[in-house]
Amino acid sequence: MTKTLFQKASTGVAVALFSSFVGSGAVVAAEPKVKDIVTTYSNIAQATYEDSLKTAEALKAKIDAFIKAPSAETLKAARLSWIASRVPYQQSEAYRFGNAIVDDWEGKVNAWPLDEGLIDYVSKDYGTESDENDLYVANIVSAKSIKIGGKTVDTTKISKELISETLHEAGDVEANVATGYHAIEFLLWGQDLNGTKKGAGNRPHTDFDLKNCTNGNCDRRIAYLTAATNLLIDDLKWMVAQWGEKGAARTGLLAKSDNEVLSTIFTGLGSLSYGELAGERMKLGLILHDPEEEHDCFSDNTHNSHYYDALGIQNVYLGTYKRVDGSVVKGASVSDLVKARDAKADAELTAKLAATITAMKAMVKRAETVEAYDQMIGEGNKEGNAVVQASIDGLTNQTKAIQRAVAALNLKSIEFEGSDSLDNPSKVSAE
Repeated sequence: MTKTLFQKASTGVAVALFSSFVGSGAVVAAEPKVKDIVTTYSNIAQATYEDSLKTAEALKAKIDAFIKAPSAETLKAARLSWIASRVPYQQSEAYRFGNAIVDDWEGKVNAWPLDEGLIDYVSKDYGTESDENDLYVANIVSAKSIKIGGKTVDTTKISKELISETLHEAGDVEANVATGYHAIEFLLWGQDLNGTKKGAGNRPHTDFDLKNCTNGNCDRRIAYLTAATNLLIDDLKWMVAQWGEKGAARTGLLAKSDNEVLSTIFTGLGSLSYGELAGERMKLGLILHDPEEEHDCFSDNTHNSHYYDALGIQNVYLGTYKRVDGSVVKGASVSDLVKARDAKADAELTAKLAATITAMKAMVKRAETVEAYDQMIGEGNKEGNAVVQASIDGLTNQTKAIQRAVAALNLKSIEFEGSDSLDNPSKVSAE
């Protein structure tokens, strides 16, 4: 992933603390303590990961039911549960980039895109080899052994340890994604072979039916799906603990200076907004008109993943999160602090965040009523392209407003994740 310097914020003007009233008698927003902002920020993280764990456990229950009685109906239920599990998880991505403990862990649960031929059978159009990946079509589901770095690895038993410790990013190839949401997604849907035409992956339920097995190795496919699902739950449990009262993520933030805390929060917001979401996940696919460049490419759920990423950014800035059970976690926020320092900067950013959500909702509505995201980014689809571009514009505009909020807080040397798709699109087109 390309990293470029999108923004360095600094200002030579020291900003004094605001009192509740100014000399003229006008009311000024009270300035919250950064420690209280950390508490809200951590509480929202903990709640979001708890919801991610809860929905992953619900997914496991549906997968277990599907494996026990494979049918079109039980497979559909498992797929719908996977889509539901993405709702809270995507909102957690605003905690990446600034928090190393999250960013170092994230690759195990949400890495993409993946070379799916590592895991299971693929179509002939997929090809048989890759110059960048020796395990491009290793097909662990069918292979009892593979070679990694010239050494033979026994893959007879498919387990959590095998896929997480041996296969995931094997050979230092990032596309060898063996674990997480997208490995599970591929196993539930199979490849989406429709290009920019209508339709998602359409794996038959009989791929998991031991009595009427299609495409071979149904027992091993079941073992892989089971291991990947159990591993996802293990990983989410670990992250929930990190944001608990004595967790490393929470206590690590509380140990930082006020400026370090604020830099952590805004680095996550700006980097997800600009380089990751607007750039790598959206603009790149739009430039290339490539259906493979969509986040949830097997299930055609990309529109929702993008929307909940954007919602997660808004959650963190405003200090509020609506849980899957309908309850709300809220408290002192960076919005409150920016408002106390520079009400205009806060109003601008709040409005830009809302505008992005509006654009994202339009994209979601189109995906639900007109065409899937991979069709929207297709070449020659002017209306679909424009809907996606509107969301990209919203994200880039809100990032500029994030930059101004950072300046209002007198923070220095904050770098946001960049993307050639936004910073140097001619280079992407040339590739």
